[in-house]
Amino acid sequence: MAESVVGFLIKQLSTFLSQESTLLGGFRPDVQYIKDELGSMKAFLRQAEAKEDNDSQLQEWVKQVREVAYDTEDVLDDFAFRFARGHADGFIGRVGKIYNSIKNLKARHRISLEIKGIKDRVVEISARHQRYQSLYGNEERGSSSSNLVGIDQPKKELISKILDDDSHLKVVSVVGMGGLGKTTLVKKVYDDAVVKKQFQSHAWITVSQNFQFNIIIKDVIQQLYEEIRQPVPPQVESMNGIRLSEFVRDFLKERRYILVLDDVWSQNAWETIKCVLPDCNTASRVVLTTRIADVASASCLASHDFVHEMKPLSYEDSWTLFCNRTFQSNGCPSNLEEVSRKILKKCEGLPLGIVVIGGVLALKDKDRIDEWEMILRGFSSLNRLRSVEIFGYEDPLTTSFLSKFLCGGPKFLKVLNLTGAELDSIPKEVFKLFHLEYLDLGGTRVKIIPKSVGQLQNLESLNLAGTTITELPVEILKLRKLRTLLVGRVGDYSNNFALWGFKSPNGIGKLTSLESLGNIEVDGGKIVREIGKLIQLRELFITKLRREDGKELLYSLSRLTNLQELKICSIKEEDTLDLQHSVSPRLGFLMRLSLTGRLERVPEWVISLQSLGTLALVNSELSEDENAIGCLGHLPNLVHVTLYRAYDGETLCFKAGRFPKLQKLELGQLKRLKWVRVEDESMSSLQEFVIAGCKLMEGLPLGLQNLTKLKAFALLDMSDELIHKVQNLDKQSEDYQTISHITQVCIGHWINGKWKTKFL
Repeated sequence: MAESVVGFLIKQLSTFLSQESTLLGGFRPDVQYIKDELGSMKAFLRQAEAKEDNDSQLQEWVKQVREVAYDTEDVLDDFAFRFARGHADGFIGRVGKIYNSIKNLKARHRISLEIKGIKDRVVEISARHQRYQSLYGNEERGSSSSNLVGIDQPKKELISKILDDDSHLKVVSVVGMGGLGKTTLVKKVYDDAVVKKQFQSHAWITVSQNFQFNIIIKDVIQQLYEEIRQPVPPQVESMNGIRLSEFVRDFLKERRYILVLDDVWSQNAWETIKCVLPDCNTASRVVLTTRIADVASASCLASHDFVHEMKPLSYEDSWTLFCNRTFQSNGCPSNLEEVSRKILKKCEGLPLGIVVIGGVLALKDKDRIDEWEMILRGFSSLNRLRSVEIFGYEDPLTTSFLSKFLCGGPKFLKVLNLTGAELDSIPKEVFKLFHLEYLDLGGTRVKIIPKSVGQLQNLESLNLAGTTITELPVEILKLRKLRTLLVGRVGDYSNNFALWGFKSPNGIGKLTSLESLGNIEVDGGKIVREIGKLIQLRELFITKLRREDGKELLYSLSRLTNLQELKICSIKEEDTLDLQHSVSPRLGFLMRLSLTGRLERVPEWVISLQSLGTLALVNSELSEDENAIGCLGHLPNLVHVTLYRAYDGETLCFKAGRFPKLQKLELGQLKRLKWVRVEDESMSSLQEFVIAGCKLMEGLPLGLQNLTKLKAFALLDMSDELIHKVQNLDKQSEDYQTISHITQVCIGHWINGKWKTKFL
């Protein structure tokens, strides 16, 4: 915790020193000294925090570093809070206005004294830092399991299940609500010397809600190769999901391995990763942590698998942990015992809650019982907290804890992440958090954003993705520092790749700091023109575009020269995107483009996008013309193309020399398509080729053998005749020779809401 606090402060001080040198005047050297000394301590803090439970002096030092970091930030933040409430020119701008408004030297002198006082404290802390660093050196982080209350028995139980004689691949799932210590328990088991010794390969990955399969598997590969002290083969970086899976299976099939999957949120995530893991009777083990009971049971279907359910700490263990964290194992003073036990009761046996509250109380004066009672009434002492994250679709304590927590108003809170929390509305206390910079309500049930959102004038990021919010109040325009504004949902192919967006108030162009905006409805020329004022935009997702507003949109896009990603969706499936005009936006940095709606032809400005790497055309229904799709083949950096209901012809030909860097091609729901032809030296870099829902196709793509780098080829939801033909190919046939060089050939059908696939 102290390490992250110091890291944040160093960044803030760096900005302050670089932009406000004249403002600082005579005490600039003191501010520079504070920054430099804290920077030198930061690297040691992580090690110190890991060891502090074993050393009361070290614990006191970490506490002092944390306090001096908070106090330094408060000198700046509290001043801004009192005097610059109506300004929206950035933190540094607010401080500048403060100094301009102070006419007497008395106030400036007071600030100087506060900074000098902090410097004196840093001098003393720094001297102790040098002594501790000499004493502890640079040992790796670690702590004795004996200091973790209530963990010994479950640790022994898990180790016995992991190290039994069963030769099959066994899954051990640890399930329980957030804050019960699932990850802590599994980490102790994973790091146990006896466990380490029994396995040849070890890997730990955090899955989380929005996991990306390729990234996770590459992380596994990285850990496996680090363990054998060899570099990861360079070809891994460019592998697709199928090749990565095969690579991991080949590496692990002869080894006894243990893999931890931490924080698994869905059965789908487990099923996806499970396919990578070989079961070769080597007594390998997978340990999984999850908050969702269904995930735990789904992962442990075999008779030899095991589910461990985490329970809240007993009252006795809770009290022991509370005293360890709050009083450094010295026992609770008699004058604080009653209020301490009442505070502990609110934690309801959750180790994480006890540790957080204990850390706050450890900073409090043990002789000031009134301060402790204030915490009991409303957790108001948490105003030193800068960041709070609360997750969980299944966590029944989320709403009650949030209400209690915010009741006291932690006034310096900067980050509030409520992703997936069980919230139907936003607690009014949120809008009193003047310093809030990041608010994430993604995946909640919140339907309305109240007018009071305008009070959050320091807000830089507002994420409402995955909610059913459809409109924002005009007060959103007061948030002039806003850089990210994400609202609505993105559909999949079955929903025509639609964007469900929000109605913007007139004047959205005033939010000139915006870098990411989506999904904004533009069913009117006024909003389209406003978008052109947002010249800092890097990501823009537009929905409900009318045909008659196409030209106006091109004018606006021509001003957005920093765009890197653009999605445009027409107002209705059958409506045309009129994006072919003399106005030609020069989007030299655009890397990702998605167009959903009818197109008479591919706009010329699209063909000129030299940096474009990913392109999706959806519902375009381009007429049969050899250049309708072929014109895209001249884009020099195109690596991924999706054509979904994008072409209305019977034959699709990929000409020689076109699409030189294309690695992945997806053709979906091309209703009239019968034949695909690939000429020699076309798509020379293609590695993955998927054709789905093209039920009139009569045979395999002609020239498939020309794709010499093709690793994966899939036919999904195709005609029964074609699937039968592919499944029963004679090894001497011409068609078999066409696909014999491909590593993975897959066929699949959509049955009962799921893909049923088979590899040939």
